[in-house]
Amino acid sequence: MIGELNSNVPEGDIEGLWTQHKFDMKLVNPANKRKFKVIVVGTGLAGASAAATMGELGYEVEAFTYHDSPRRAHSIAAQGGINGAKNYQNDGDSVYRLFYDTVKGGDFRSREANVYRLAEVSVNIIDQATAQGVPFARDYGGLLDNRSFGGAQVSRTFYARGQTGQQLLLGAYSALMRQVHEGTVALHTRKEMVDLIVKDDKACGIVVRDVITGKVTSHSAHAVVLATGGYGNVYYLSTNAMMCNVTAAWRAHRKGALFANPCYTQIHPTCIPASDEFQSKLTLMSESLRNDGRIWVPKSHDETRAAADIPEDERDYYLERKYPSFGNLVPRDVASRNAKTVVDEGRGVGELKNGVYLDFADAIARDGEDTIRAKYGNLFDMYERITGENPYQTPMRIYPATHYTMGGLWVDYNLMSNLPGLFAIGECNFSDHGANRLGASALMQGLADGYFVLPYTVGNYLAPLLGTDPVDTSDPVFTEAEAEVNEQNQRWLSINGTKSVDHYHRELGKLVWNYIGMERDKNGLEKAITEIAALEEEFLANVRVLGSADTLNQSLEKVQRVADFFELALLKARDALDREESAGGHFRTESQTEEGEAKRDDERFQHVAAWEWTGKGNDPVRHQEELTFDYVLPSQRSYK
Repeated sequence: MIGELNSNVPEGDIEGLWTQHKFDMKLVNPANKRKFKVIVVGTGLAGASAAATMGELGYEVEAFTYHDSPRRAHSIAAQGGINGAKNYQNDGDSVYRLFYDTVKGGDFRSREANVYRLAEVSVNIIDQATAQGVPFARDYGGLLDNRSFGGAQVSRTFYARGQTGQQLLLGAYSALMRQVHEGTVALHTRKEMVDLIVKDDKACGIVVRDVITGKVTSHSAHAVVLATGGYGNVYYLSTNAMMCNVTAAWRAHRKGALFANPCYTQIHPTCIPASDEFQSKLTLMSESLRNDGRIWVPKSHDETRAAADIPEDERDYYLERKYPSFGNLVPRDVASRNAKTVVDEGRGVGELKNGVYLDFADAIARDGEDTIRAKYGNLFDMYERITGENPYQTPMRIYPATHYTMGGLWVDYNLMSNLPGLFAIGECNFSDHGANRLGASALMQGLADGYFVLPYTVGNYLAPLLGTDPVDTSDPVFTEAEAEVNEQNQRWLSINGTKSVDHYHRELGKLVWNYIGMERDKNGLEKAITEIAALEEEFLANVRVLGSADTLNQSLEKVQRVADFFELALLKARDALDREESAGGHFRTESQTEEGEAKRDDERFQHVAAWEWTGKGNDPVRHQEELTFDYVLPSQRSYK
C-alpha cells in the first residue's frame, strides 16, 4: 500500500525556495552524466525541451514520439501566447503577481511552492526562446510586445501572432535536433508507448509498438520521463488533435503511479461551435481574441435577426455586465459557465443556437481594420475558412469546448511520481494549475519543466545510482510485458464485433460531456458511473477491429486508447462525485453561491485527491495531499 504522500517541498521562504533547493540537490558531474540513460516519452514542448537540455548536459537520452516528426506534437496548436513576468509594460506585473494570479485562477487547489517556481522561471523562458530565434511580436520600438489574457489585469503574455505554440515548438525542436546530431539524443519516431516497466518498485523502462511495422520492443533506462499531454479526448469532441490520448500516463497509473484530480478539466470558452452531430473535432479560437472582441448575446429569447440588425440596447454584453473589473477577460471557467447559462436560457446564436457572439466591430472602429488584421489576421482567416463567415464584417460565433486537463499523474516538488524513477512533466502531471489553468500558462509550464526544472531534479535522483546499469531488456519484467502486449493485441483483433472503435468513443464522449462536463451533480455522476460501465462492457464484447497487429493499423491503435479512456472516465466520474464542492473547472450545481459562482469547501476539500489503481473491476483507493496556503490566502474568487 502507498503511504502518506510527501510533496518533498523544501522548508524556507518561498522567494528563495527554488534557489536554495537547486544548491541542496545532489549533482552529477559532467563526466558521469554520460553514464546515465534517460527515456523521454513525448516530444512536444515539455518533452523536446527536456530531451534537448538533458542531452546537452551530457546524459544519454532516448526520445520517443508516435509522430513522424516532433514538429507534429500538439503543442503547435497553442495559439495565443506564453506568460512571463517581465513587466515590460510597466503596468504592475511581477513574479509575485503572476504567482498570485495563478493560485487564485486555479481556485486555490494548486501547490503554492510549485506555482511560485513556475512564475519565477517564467522570466528565463522568454530569454531562452528569444535567443533561439522565436519570432515574438515586437512593438514599434522593436522591443518584445505583450498582450493581456484572461484572469489577469496586466499584460504579460508574449506571442507570435496566433502561432505561438508552433514557433516555440520549432525553437525546442531545433535544440532537440542539434542534440540528435551530436549523438546525445536518440530519436525514435512512430513508436507509441504501450506499457511502463517497474522492477523493485522503480520505473526502469518502457514497452513501445512501432505503429508502421507493429513490432513490440522494450527500452530500459535509469529514469523515465513522461511528457505525453492531457486526456481531453475522453470527451471525443475537444480542441485536441484526434491522436491525443491518455495511454502512456494511464499505463503508468496501472503500474502504480497515482492519478491526481482527474475531475479537473478545462472547458475553453473560445471555440467554434459544433456544426453537426458527425463532427469529430472542435477548433480552438485563441483566448487572445477576448482582448479586443466583445462577447454578447441578444437580450430576447430565440432571436432570428442577423447580428447587425440587433440594436445596441437589445444586446447583452453579459461578462461586462456581471464582471465590470475584468469584463471579457475573466478566467476560462467563469467565461465558459456564463456562455452555457445564456445558451441554456435560449439566447444562443447561429443556426443551431449553440453559440455566443465575439464581436470586433468596436475594436475595428477604434483601431482600424489594418491594426486588427496585424494582431489576429491568421486567426480571422482560419475562422473564415471553417465557417464561411467574414469576422471583419460579422461577429464570430463561439462556444466552450474541452481543451486542457489540470489533473494528471501525481508528482512531488521534484516532478517525480510516487514511483521512484518516473517523472511527469507538462500537461500530463497535475502540479501547477489547480482546478483551472489561466490562459497562456500551458506553454509556460511545459517549457519551465523541460528547460529549467527537470534537468536539476533528475540529476538529484540519478546521483546515488552512479555505478549501476539499467535493467537489461532480457529481464522477465520486460519479456513478460512484451508478451502481454502482443496477447492483448490479438484479443482485440479476435473480438470481431459489429461496431467501430469510433462509435464507442463517440458514445463515451457524449456520456462524459453530459454528466461530467461544465456542470455536474450527484445524480448525474452516479448515472455516469453506471452508464459508462455498461457501455464499456458492450465495447469489450462487441468492438470491431479490422486488420492485423503486424502492420500499420490505426483501428488497433485507437481501440487501446479508447479502452484506457473508458477506465479514466470511470475514475473521473468517481473523483467528481467524491469532491462535493465546486472549484474552478469542477462545478457541482449543489455547491454554488447565490450569484451562481463556484463555492469551495476548504474545510473538507483543500487537498489533492490522488487515486491508486487496485486492479480491473476493483474500487480505486483515494489518497490525499493536504494543501496549505501561506502566501495567497484562500478566498471566494471575485472578478467583479
